[in-house]
Amino acid sequence: MKLPAVPGITPVSLASAERTTAELHAHMARLRGPDAARDVGLEAAAVQCAEIAHDQHAGLLALVEHRDADPALLIAGVVPLAGPVGDAADLRHFVADTTPGLREVSHAQTRHGYPVVIVERIGLSGAQLQAVVLDPDRPRAAVFTLHSPGGRGWLEVAGLAGTLVAGVDLTPATPAPGTPAGSGRSPGGTSARSAVRW
Repeated sequence: MKLPAVPGITPVSLASAERTTAELHAHMARLRGPDAARDVGLEAAAVQCAEIAHDQHAGLLALVEHRDADPALLIAGVVPLAGPVGDAADLRHFVADTTPGLREVSHAQTRHGYPVVIVERIGLSGAQLQAVVLDPDRPRAAVFTLHSPGGRGWLEVAGLAGTLVAGVDLTPATPAPGTPAGSGRSPGGTSARSAVRW
């Protein structure tokens, strides 16, 4: 799987739980700067996201920043499906019918033509967006979850995440020369100018 580089989305290393936590703490220190109030609840969410990312063998954990918004965390991974799901419209109706309290459920297509279902929740714990990209060629989906504990500037950070999801390429990643072929996920830590693969 390949993801485009999106300015404002900074991947964090997933090489080890310790390295992930250290990088997240470094980002928190940078964010605190003169405006410490910007990251209300973000550090706790970051530590929780690091634990989830490693427990679920995520392919991406990233910090999403926009000058007019509270920072948000993005976690992504590929999940196997038990069988064919149908199309995005079927999944959209299923999600809407079985999940109470959703603000919005919609469906669309990515730039590569993959069906995607987008779920948005806004509540006391902040704002959350989940995008499920269905792979029409394999029984699997790429799941992206964006969480902003503060919620300020939600549309801006959600827009950045949307740009990333719109550019997802579900074709199998080809390992670079000299790298182990079976690693299955990126070590992370790439700059915002380089594409992410896993």
